[in-house]
Amino acid sequence: MKPELRHYGIVFIMKVSQVRQKYLAFFKARGHTVVPTAPIVPGNDPTTLFTSSGMQPLIPYLLGKDHPGGTRITDVQLSFRAGDIEEVGNNRHTTFFEMLGNWSLGDYFKQEQLPWFFEFLTSKEEGLELDPSKLYVTVFAGDKDTGMAADMEAVEIWQRLFKEKGIDAAFAEMDTEEAGYERGMKDHERIFSYGARKNWWSRSGVPSNMPAGEPGGPDSEVFYDFGLPHDEKWGEHCHPNCDCGRFVEIGNSVFMQFLKNADGTFSELPKKNVDFGGGLERLTAATRNDADIFLIDVFDSARSVLEKKTSTIYGTDSGVTRSFRIILDHIRAATFMLAEGILPSNTEAGYVLRRLIRRAIREADRLGSKDAVLPDVAAGFGAAYAEQYPHVQAAAEKIRSELAKEEEQFRKTLIQGLREFEKLQKNGKITGEDAFVLFSTYGFPFELTAERASELNISIDEVDFLEAMKKHQDTSRAGGAQRFAGGLADHSEQTVRYHTTHHILLKALQMVLGSLVKQRGSNITAERLRIDFTSPAKMTDEQKKQVEEIVNDVVYQDLPVIRTVMPRDEAEQLGAQMEFGVKYPDMVSVYSVGPKEATDDDPKIPHAFSLEFCGGPHVSNTSEIHEGGKKFNIQKEEAVAAGIRRIKAVIE
Repeated sequence: MKPELRHYGIVFIMKVSQVRQKYLAFFKARGHTVVPTAPIVPGNDPTTLFTSSGMQPLIPYLLGKDHPGGTRITDVQLSFRAGDIEEVGNNRHTTFFEMLGNWSLGDYFKQEQLPWFFEFLTSKEEGLELDPSKLYVTVFAGDKDTGMAADMEAVEIWQRLFKEKGIDAAFAEMDTEEAGYERGMKDHERIFSYGARKNWWSRSGVPSNMPAGEPGGPDSEVFYDFGLPHDEKWGEHCHPNCDCGRFVEIGNSVFMQFLKNADGTFSELPKKNVDFGGGLERLTAATRNDADIFLIDVFDSARSVLEKKTSTIYGTDSGVTRSFRIILDHIRAATFMLAEGILPSNTEAGYVLRRLIRRAIREADRLGSKDAVLPDVAAGFGAAYAEQYPHVQAAAEKIRSELAKEEEQFRKTLIQGLREFEKLQKNGKITGEDAFVLFSTYGFPFELTAERASELNISIDEVDFLEAMKKHQDTSRAGGAQRFAGGLADHSEQTVRYHTTHHILLKALQMVLGSLVKQRGSNITAERLRIDFTSPAKMTDEQKKQVEEIVNDVVYQDLPVIRTVMPRDEAEQLGAQMEFGVKYPDMVSVYSVGPKEATDDDPKIPHAFSLEFCGGPHVSNTSEIHEGGKKFNIQKEEAVAAGIRRIKAVIE
């Protein structure tokens, strides 16, 4: 590692893997159980396309369900936010990221959480050794609409922590971002309070929007000052929540402290929770004291490939730099999606993946790329994450093949788009609606429409196009918000029945097709189950009939379904099935189906029909699956990729 001299002392620039490892070790040493990342696409949650935060997979536990790992949990969660696609291009926004997280489920609270995170940031021995003079924090200013008081407890904690570092941390009330731009920051001010729009968390937003019975609470964000000059296009003065890029949020502690009452007042929760999230890439950039996260090590190989293939250098000018950032972000996200079995399509997650790839192709063209470059960029990410996420490297050939196939298809789309453009331009102009149709129906980028119109010296109505785009984006966001529905996984009775049936089905497939069958993806709703699994050939009708008979036979034996927490090594020795590409903690939750005499105290796991690593939930007995005489039935079996088959099945 290369030492870098700062006024705070000599420190070492860290790699992403080092920051990740230090964070997990820090909280493990403080009694936290390390749990694995959930998939980017939640297999059992039909309410959301992607895992978009570290909190999302933990919400059932934050709302009261017991976590198998105990009351102190820590992890690194792979996350993707489709809503940030248009933001990519500056020095800090990405769609895909790793979120460091630690949770207290009715255990510790503010007096422990804030000092621990501050210690992790500044400690030489256990943390990142960041300069505390570069850290600024925000707290909840209170809410006049509901009478919620300001979080002065957090202010006092932060002032004490900074004082211990010899820093006088004055407190200032901002309330709104607008006030921050007007007022600016005074000497010694380091702690700033903002209103509910910035420093309050609930599933419904600000306190006045919360329904009775919903929990929520204040949060406290930490910002790193990269020292960039303020850009006055955002406002006259800079402040922590300014968008000019000087201050970058590196961590946020949410304190689930209150419950809204029927009369609109708030009472303290009897069991308070802490939810912390910190961007791994941003924290790594802070160790470099460089605001450009695209210069951290996980981008090095991919960035170098892109420079060689396009004969351009990152940072040459703003246009080149923006194109590099979009390609690097989008192909990193696409690489992980493809590794998880998502394929480009025109619906749901596949549509988002296709959009990422096509935007990256367009930016590669801007850089002057003459050949397909994206597969080589993706290979750079496979190598960068080989140790932590080996499933990405293992899927290298599939990733390369799908990217090459998608680029070839997009080239054909562009040809079709040009043909349609030629038809439309005969009217002597291109309307905003014309441009939007070219974009939405034919995938023809607006920039190409504008360039071609300029070449032919015909007018184009960009204002109308932007209005059509805004309407389309607003509709998409509304649909996405409805789909997310708070991030709760679907735990309805029928979905739970399908979840247990899914376990039985996987074992039945292995019995009929062989032990090489492994799960490669799943999606479970209240209407049906879906499983993706490894198999080289299409199933015969006889094989499908055998699988159905095995599943129904097990279901109608009325077998108990038992959850057991045990060491991971022991579960592996017992042959427990595990999710592809997931790293499991030392202690794991497993579910066994049968035998008939199994109990919670004596699950008789060696004699179980099936055994899987799983967090649940499941039925307590398979008799719940066949209530009303229902039976398992395979509706469809098909290929989804080379060597990967998919079954859709119902219980009816």
